[in-house]
Amino acid sequence: MAGDGEVQFLGAGGSPFARRVQIALKLKGVEYTYIEQDLRNKSELLLKYNPIYKKVPVLVHNGKPLAESLVILEYIDETWNNNYPILPQNPYDKAMARFWTKFIDDKCIPAIGKAAWTTKKEEREKGIEEATEALQILENELKHYHHKFFGGDTIGIVDIAASFIAYWLPIIEQATGFTLLTVHKFPNLHKWTQEFTNHSVVKENLPPSDKLLGFFKARYASLK
Repeated sequence: MAGDGEVQFLGAGGSPFARRVQIALKLKGVEYTYIEQDLRNKSELLLKYNPIYKKVPVLVHNGKPLAESLVILEYIDETWNNNYPILPQNPYDKAMARFWTKFIDDKCIPAIGKAAWTTKKEEREKGIEEATEALQILENELKHYHHKFFGGDTIGIVDIAASFIAYWLPIIEQATGFTLLTVHKFPNLHKWTQEFTNHSVVKENLPPSDKLLGFFKARYASLK
């Protein structure tokens, strides 16, 4: 079978991109060996398996490495295709799922970063404006389809890609002192965050919030 063989996963505890892969592997029931990486002191193994980007996540299946979380998620879904589909089967729905994951990575996360990691008022306001516009688009998408998750009634690739918004964003808000994802502004998105983070598999595979909060507070303090 295509999914047979040894699986290694190189990640870092607080990385939202690595946690995407971990959640997908757990949803699929794939057995793997986890190898924690210190991104401040990159291992020879990481540099060997991802010499171009030199970052996590990296999935190694039967000695063959794959980098970039969205690429890895699709590989996992196609390789272990007998359990818990992550991408839709319909070609149009699959293409749209790819569109939304790209939107999250290209629009949502950079805008949130612009709002969070600055001490300058004008830059933060601009970032909040861009992030609000991006989140409103996701809000409308959820409202339009009336789904529990972006993938329907079960977690799919768009939900996994948006895990940064569900879990990391509220902690970043707390650490850096700005408010973005409120139940008043984004009722559907806020409800989705609760459904997603309280899903049994997701909940078990998220990093401790207190450690993330401490890390983000220290990062923000270093900007001042």
